[in-house]
Amino acid sequence: MFYRGKFADGADGREMGAKRQRVIDQGPSFYGTSPGSSFMYNAPPPAYTYVNQPPPFPVVRLRGLPFDCAEADVAEFFHGLDIVDVLFVHRNGKFTGEAFCVLAYPLQVDFAIQKNRQNIGRRYVEVFRSKRQEYYKAIANEVSESRSGSPRRSIPRAKSYDEGKESTEHTGILRLRGLPYSAGKDDIMEFFKDFVLAEEAIHMIMNSEGRPSGEAFVEFASAEDSKAAMAKDRKTLGSRYIELFPSSTEEMDEAITRGR
Repeated sequence: MFYRGKFADGADGREMGAKRQRVIDQGPSFYGTSPGSSFMYNAPPPAYTYVNQPPPFPVVRLRGLPFDCAEADVAEFFHGLDIVDVLFVHRNGKFTGEAFCVLAYPLQVDFAIQKNRQNIGRRYVEVFRSKRQEYYKAIANEVSESRSGSPRRSIPRAKSYDEGKESTEHTGILRLRGLPYSAGKDDIMEFFKDFVLAEEAIHMIMNSEGRPSGEAFVEFASAEDSKAAMAKDRKTLGSRYIELFPSSTEEMDEAITRGR
């Protein structure tokens, strides 16, 4: 039997729209239904029940959204699921490409995760499990920024994803995400033209079908070089912006093996 009380953190996903004081006009499921998607969700694990314990708060985090993404695009992306709220994350007034999506029921989080690395427009989107606290902190940050109209400097707040990048230890390896599928090693060498890179230091990652995944790993001459190269984070290569992440030999080897 599914749990019908409050969630483990004392909140109900269906109440979140009111907590954000947002007016959403599209009916009882907030975003309605869209006939455009043909994605088929797989059945969740048969033992998906909560016995004598409340289920987790039903929220997921999205990363890699197009900069012109709208709530309707997220609703279409999760077609068939009951969306309660979509919160786009901004930093210094600019959209970061991330969002939180609150669903009506915990069971739907498993279905939402199945959309990981599916596309919105020309970009694939990563979908992660999240927590109520992360969602609430994101709300607080958005409210603070909208009220001040300026970067948040004087109040405590959650560490942003970008600050997390800055504090990550560098090993000399960067992961690139969002590459055009037609991009090759020459394009990446041109992207990092201020650094000396050997062709064999660039590793293009393929998906399970042997096609470009839009990701690559680059080995720089030193940790200092990889840290300096982070200045290229979210710069464009062709018509797409590229996200950069400090990485490690272990993560790189795992990705290369997975794509074989």
